[in-house]
Amino acid sequence: MKTRSLVYLYLIEESACRPLIQAMRADGWHIRVVDSIEQAARAVQQEGVGLGIIHFGETLDPDIPLGLERLMQLTPTAAWVGIIPPERLIKLIDIGLIPGYFHDYHTEPVDPLRLSQCLGHAYGMAHASRHANRVQHRDLSSAGMIGVSERMQQVFKQIGKIASVDASVMISGSSGTGKELAARSIHDRSARGKGPFVAINCGAISPTLIHSELFGHERGAFTGAHRRKIGRLEAANGGTIFLDEIADLPLDLQVNLLRFLQERTIERVGGMDSIQIDVRVITASHVELHDAVEKGEFREDLYYRLNVVQLRMPDLRERVEDIEPLARYFFSIFAKERNHNVSGFSQQALQVMRDYCWPGNVRELINRVRRATIMCEHRLITPQELELFHAEPELATETLAQARIDAERQAILAGLRQSSNNVSEAARRLGVARMTLYRLMQKHCINASEGKQGGIDVSASFGERIRPHPMSIIARSGDSR
Repeated sequence: MKTRSLVYLYLIEESACRPLIQAMRADGWHIRVVDSIEQAARAVQQEGVGLGIIHFGETLDPDIPLGLERLMQLTPTAAWVGIIPPERLIKLIDIGLIPGYFHDYHTEPVDPLRLSQCLGHAYGMAHASRHANRVQHRDLSSAGMIGVSERMQQVFKQIGKIASVDASVMISGSSGTGKELAARSIHDRSARGKGPFVAINCGAISPTLIHSELFGHERGAFTGAHRRKIGRLEAANGGTIFLDEIADLPLDLQVNLLRFLQERTIERVGGMDSIQIDVRVITASHVELHDAVEKGEFREDLYYRLNVVQLRMPDLRERVEDIEPLARYFFSIFAKERNHNVSGFSQQALQVMRDYCWPGNVRELINRVRRATIMCEHRLITPQELELFHAEPELATETLAQARIDAERQAILAGLRQSSNNVSEAARRLGVARMTLYRLMQKHCINASEGKQGGIDVSASFGERIRPHPMSIIARSGDSR
């Protein structure tokens, strides 16, 4: 009979568990008995055990819940089964230990046959979980992207197809949806994956400097050019260049970029030599480029050169199923910054995150989770730490402030309808700047393409850009034996 490894954590005298331990050993389980949370965590981590039993006594130590939380955090892929005296069951359920941490539980007296069947199932599920984690890590870690929703699964499939060809790619989507992560994933999976990946935000560089940034310059080309500088296109030779916010590229630079795409050569500023460049171009914009083409703000010939293959990144509100795994993933990262006892999110926090419209998309989610993880002083993060709350019931008498908000929102919706959802035209009709209208749309959760509540296409940034982390919703641990 194949021996399977099992940690048995007892919180009462071992002698009371001896008959059950003997029965499990006779059924082929290798039992490792420990008498503390710390010993159990070390055994699981060092020996790669994926299954354990926790036997509760008739009295419940007040420190046990926090200790078990630490154990579950240290052994995220292990499956735990509880053995509980009947009189303690309701208490353990009330404090959230049973539904939150255990694969299954048995009340005493325990039926050894039923327990063995339960352990076999838990053992198999733990093994499958670790295998699925390895597959996800291998397939998606290069993207740094997390998505279990059908919409994101479609995006992953599209990324795989796009990576197999060497055509120019245009990525669209609202600010904070992960356009750069998608571009990096395409690069990593392509034949250029071992080459450089160079990203540049066209909207974050002064128009007087962006030419030199893209194409480089020779020494003495202009005041302050004390030495030769290699441009971003040249630095990406043999790999991929990602031009974010391409709509902000000045028209004169659009001509230079078009020439590069046609001839695959560049000239540094102040230089005379043509330099051959082999690079794949991926662009992204939070605005609809075909609208910019119609208004004469973006060259039509350049648009068609760049828009050979298109990928759209969905807003977070379009992939509600991903909110919880994203939040838990980033919590696991930020929780390492502080040594405290916060173990996760309350059910109320998870619900308000699902209900919120997320105008800042994943970037906003990251920032809210990080802030809540730092500020939380309890075991679970609540809506208060996330600064998200359920909407209050509507008052019978509307306040003046609320009336102003409603009027402002209705005016924006009317402006968008009258301008066929063209944001620039709507801004002109409303007498405000385009960026001001974007901020107001963000405030009211209005989507320019849909003209209704539930989202927004904005350029505003929510805090610092987070560098991509390897994809791993479930932390890795050793194989079960």
